[in-house]
Amino acid sequence: MWRQARDQLAAAGNASPVLDAKLLAQHALGLGALELAMRENEMVSADGAETLTRLVERRLTGESVARIIGEREFYGLPFRLNEATLEPRSETELLVEMAIAGLPERGHLLDLGTGSGCIPIAVLANRHDANATAVDLSSRALVAARENAERNRVNERLNLREGSWFEPLPKNGRFAVIASNPPYIASSVVDTLASEVKDFDPRLALDGGPDGLAPYRLIAAKAGAYLLPRGRLLLEIGYDQGVTVSQLLVDGGFVEVAIHQDLNGLDRVVSATI
Repeated sequence: MWRQARDQLAAAGNASPVLDAKLLAQHALGLGALELAMRENEMVSADGAETLTRLVERRLTGESVARIIGEREFYGLPFRLNEATLEPRSETELLVEMAIAGLPERGHLLDLGTGSGCIPIAVLANRHDANATAVDLSSRALVAARENAERNRVNERLNLREGSWFEPLPKNGRFAVIASNPPYIASSVVDTLASEVKDFDPRLALDGGPDGLAPYRLIAAKAGAYLLPRGRLLLEIGYDQGVTVSQLLVDGGFVEVAIHQDLNGLDRVVSATI
């Protein structure tokens, strides 16, 4: 039956109809990839067929496969999603790699705007000596982050706090590394994004204010007070924001400011030291 789904998606111009159809069929029928291949000539139950039809209809509206099945892999780990979380995307893995490398032994990471928790959880899964604190304004996002921390067995080393940026942190809190993938899209641009993003990703996690830089201004002004001496700040950015964000950090008293490119050669992370 997945082949019928493939044909529907292909006819609608879907960019990856085979993969999407197989993933949706696996989810609808409760099968793994190998089981689907071995049993594809078997009759599908009426309930299974109806479920797959509904999932394909959702995909045809532009909703991503990850949102439909409620899960996305990131840094080799599974992450549950809900309506308040962004989908973790592969370009953010650069930020994770830099945080893993930048944390000293038994270091403490702060993640601002954690969403699904993908950044601190991926770091902790690869740095068993480390601890992390993660902040998000959305209580629903923190539900997903907590579930993901438990699922990936790092919950005992991850402290989740609800609130806006630095507000829920103790005034004497100091971290070896602060990381963030903040909202960085200009408000007027959000509604021009692809349907998969603008119609299904939470606007709170996309909208960075009139010029897309509001979160960076706040972080540049306040992060220094929460970093240990020689602590590192790591910020994911939009491809055209490297120079501007770098200047905000210089103006905020940071040194050793550098722009790092992702695998596509695009500016993706700005790093700095206090």
